[in-house]
Amino acid sequence: MPKRRVSLADLHRTAVGQGQALLGTVPAEAPRALGGFDTHGISQHTHPTVADISECLFFSPGDGRIWLQDQRMILLHSEALGSLRRELIDSIGLDKARGLLTRAGYVSGARDARLVRQQWPDAEPTAAAMAGTRLHALEGVVQVEVVHARYNAELGEYDGEFLWHNSSEDDEHIAAYGVGGSPACWMQVGYATGYVSTLFGRMIVFREVDCRSSGAAHCRVVGKSAELWDDPEQDLFYLNAQDFVGTPPATLPTSMPAGAQGKARTTYLGVPPGKATASSDAGTAAEATAHATMVGASSAFNAACHMLQRVAPTAATVLFTGESGVGKEMFASMLHRISPRSSQPFVAINCAAIPETLVESELFGVERGAYTGAGTSRPGRFERADGGTLFLDEIGTLSLVAQGKLLRALQEGEVERVGGTRTVRVDVRLVAATNVDLRQAVREGTFREDLFYRLNVFPIHLPPLRDRRDDIPLLMSHFLAHYQRKHQRQVPGFSQAAVKAMFHYPFPGNIRELQNLIERAVILATDGEPIEPHHLFAGGEQSGGGVMSLHLQGNSGGTLHAQGVAGVGAAVQTPQAAVAASARAGAALAPAAAPVVAPLHQAEEQMLRQALQSAGGNVALAGRLLGISRATMAYRVKKFGIGWR
Repeated sequence: MPKRRVSLADLHRTAVGQGQALLGTVPAEAPRALGGFDTHGISQHTHPTVADISECLFFSPGDGRIWLQDQRMILLHSEALGSLRRELIDSIGLDKARGLLTRAGYVSGARDARLVRQQWPDAEPTAAAMAGTRLHALEGVVQVEVVHARYNAELGEYDGEFLWHNSSEDDEHIAAYGVGGSPACWMQVGYATGYVSTLFGRMIVFREVDCRSSGAAHCRVVGKSAELWDDPEQDLFYLNAQDFVGTPPATLPTSMPAGAQGKARTTYLGVPPGKATASSDAGTAAEATAHATMVGASSAFNAACHMLQRVAPTAATVLFTGESGVGKEMFASMLHRISPRSSQPFVAINCAAIPETLVESELFGVERGAYTGAGTSRPGRFERADGGTLFLDEIGTLSLVAQGKLLRALQEGEVERVGGTRTVRVDVRLVAATNVDLRQAVREGTFREDLFYRLNVFPIHLPPLRDRRDDIPLLMSHFLAHYQRKHQRQVPGFSQAAVKAMFHYPFPGNIRELQNLIERAVILATDGEPIEPHHLFAGGEQSGGGVMSLHLQGNSGGTLHAQGVAGVGAAVQTPQAAVAASARAGAALAPAAAPVVAPLHQAEEQMLRQALQSAGGNVALAGRLLGISRATMAYRVKKFGIGWR
């Protein structure tokens, strides 16, 4: 039976005719734990429906942009993607092309999961999971038929099976290469993995077991929690942008592509038992990070990994920049491990931990009798790192005097011990890290300009966690498994409220803070029960506000309600801080005056007016309060003829 094509206008009229609210039709409730569910018998009218989701899609032809809520989208010919796919396969090989497309799909799925969590924060777990299938269809990628999907909250186990019809990837792959012997829906598998993993906050791996590109009548995919697969390495191998991301598994499946066994990496479930993941600030940090695992699949993380791979074979000086806790020392250690100097020493030192009077002796060494208490001669960090890598963390804290001595050592390639009479030649690769803006420090006169240019040969900026939120479910799963082993606990996973809280929290301490939150939660949670927000945020973390959403209640019209989680900050601080200030000044959101249920268009107009009032007429701020872009907000304001200038 041929399928009828439905336009967005048809969907909108259907939604209005059925009286479906834009953001939900039930009062807000306290966040519930993620209970077990089964999709058997789920209705196609369960919110969010296709009509609900299509309301998030906006066209702005005047400025050449299309929006899916606050995410910019594009309309692209399927044949163009097919051409790109062919060129990737022909130029970089099948395995690398598959990995690149799988990671692109993962990022897309993770973004859609964040959209669903933001737009429908109180959706049932089953409905939220099924929204991904509807988004995938709305985006024109594939029609998804649900065979079954189940989640066991007590064990933290997911199991699902789906049929894919009309796959755009299959159409293009078959057109280019014909029917072959292996599955080809790489982006779609990545999308499913990214969506469900992000939604539930743990690593869930999807595998295509039947595919039209390999001769099957339709595509069939199976998704399971990573620990339920016997061989997840062959799937997760394609999520790694570089070979050094992760650690080799104990055993590798013989079915992996030729040459891939030597490059396969961890399943993101943690490091080997007994191996530390946290690095020390002391000079022996190399030992602490020798077996550390780098985890990530976001575009920002992959970009940093590509830069690392590019510079590793050289002897160039590398400067890592980024906020505290983003993993600068781990990247520095990995740089050494994948460089030609990997068999030589890796010596790390935290410049901020060294007293000013001891900087010279720590870096360059000391001769016996050089000063009171110097009973023996000892080499400095430069000599100890000879032939290897010297990592100077927090280099921006060095005094101007210490900077001058360091500059001379770098220029001359030789050092002189304190109290010594001869110079010692050293061959060291210098790697530095800082969480301050060195260019600004140069302008302020607190950092030497010549030393800055000496260090800034190959800068690599490491993004904060708030800019790589696609990696949060991977990191949560990684640290959960690690600390379960370390502390001998049996925690099945995270509740729905806990996952929502983690995605809304801004993580000022970045990955280090996330790691500490997970360890704390594993210790506080009861064995056999999921982690709740109060387990994570028991250390005084402050809330910066919640997510704003519309609720239609009983005899009242649509009003804005804050869906905050106690102790959890919002991802964007400025708009919520403005709302809090407005509320303290008495400009709280006014309740609707109408004592009857308002039609959809009236409720939407009222919501827009309330947001503009709360934002003082600032369209961009009002849009952020509603979780939409400025362009979307301006479009809707113009649509209803609301004056805001």
